[in-house]
Amino acid sequence: MSGDKTWSKRSLTAQALGAIDPATRAVVPPIHVATTYIRDPDNAYSSGYVYGRPDNATVRDTEAVIAMLEEAEAGALLFSSGMAAAIACFQALQPGDHVVASKVMYWGLRNWLVNEGTRWGLRVDIVETEDLDKLHAAMRPGETKLVWIETPSNPLWTITDIAGAAEIARKAGARLAVDSTSASPYHTRPLTLGADIVMHAATKVLNGHSDVVAGVLAGAKRDEYWERITRNRASYGAVLGGLDAYLLNRGLKTFFVRAAAQARSAAELAERLSGHPRIARVLYPGLPQHPGHDVARRQMENGFGFMLSVQVTGGETAAIGAAARVGLWKRATSLGGVESLIEHRASIEGPESRTPQGLLRVSVGLEHADDLIDDLAQALDECD
Repeated sequence: MSGDKTWSKRSLTAQALGAIDPATRAVVPPIHVATTYIRDPDNAYSSGYVYGRPDNATVRDTEAVIAMLEEAEAGALLFSSGMAAAIACFQALQPGDHVVASKVMYWGLRNWLVNEGTRWGLRVDIVETEDLDKLHAAMRPGETKLVWIETPSNPLWTITDIAGAAEIARKAGARLAVDSTSASPYHTRPLTLGADIVMHAATKVLNGHSDVVAGVLAGAKRDEYWERITRNRASYGAVLGGLDAYLLNRGLKTFFVRAAAQARSAAELAERLSGHPRIARVLYPGLPQHPGHDVARRQMENGFGFMLSVQVTGGETAAIGAAARVGLWKRATSLGGVESLIEHRASIEGPESRTPQGLLRVSVGLEHADDLIDDLAQALDECD
């Protein structure tokens, strides 16, 4: 962007860092889909582009926006999914390395760690990272190489103190990686709090339109571990295509206004649903009664995110029945889109799920908060 002024992140994101197509001067850069590039006469690649798997201009443009948002000195790396991005952090470790991960976290990654991660040769401990004493007790100095926390954590929205976890990890000689999908850079920037890596399922609120599957890592520094992740991404082929990168960048342009509106509505829903007779408990870090509220208030800004869960009185039958009766909410997996989603999470996670059977996870979109509350309230009322 022109001029010497330091523009706000909102302005930089809205204009995708001010990128202009050099060939046409279009304000919307083109979608690059080329898989190969011309060598120089001396057989070099002075353009910096060699082959489409690791090299794509649209991907790099989108990575630059996310790196700016996260204040990532090492930059950002886009992947073909959030799972691919997360697993890349563990596959860059050595067999026999010890890792510690949050007890409450995205179920798919937890399953991978416990089952496939151990087959990969990792030693894995799952602990309640929101309790820093338990996190400290789980560390094996010299052996623990990575601490993985998710905050707020899906689907109970527990809060882990990022700065505290970073200090514990550092003293043990480990790195800290943070899944910040449900917080997003609008609410939390883990790298500024001491984390080494931040991961987002970019499918969610970063894109915001339920039409792209993507993941991203942003790094605090370009060290040997980050370079290994970069090499592995190219080798394993878990890359994002040009069209998906373009759609993600387009979604990011409205990120600030979407995240603000969704957080406001989520806070209103959490407060108003707390008094509903068919709801035993609302799980949302913005509520003063939430166990992690004080930590969340310290490390989150601009609100507390767009995700919450409600525990319905009457258990599984009542919860599934309420989800079946909504009209405006969409019964679907995923989160962070412009449409509000509701799901009975334990059913998704399967028979080994530790999620309460009466819990409904909701992702608040851009509909009017009154409409969302009225729709869910009537569904709950009809469960009698």
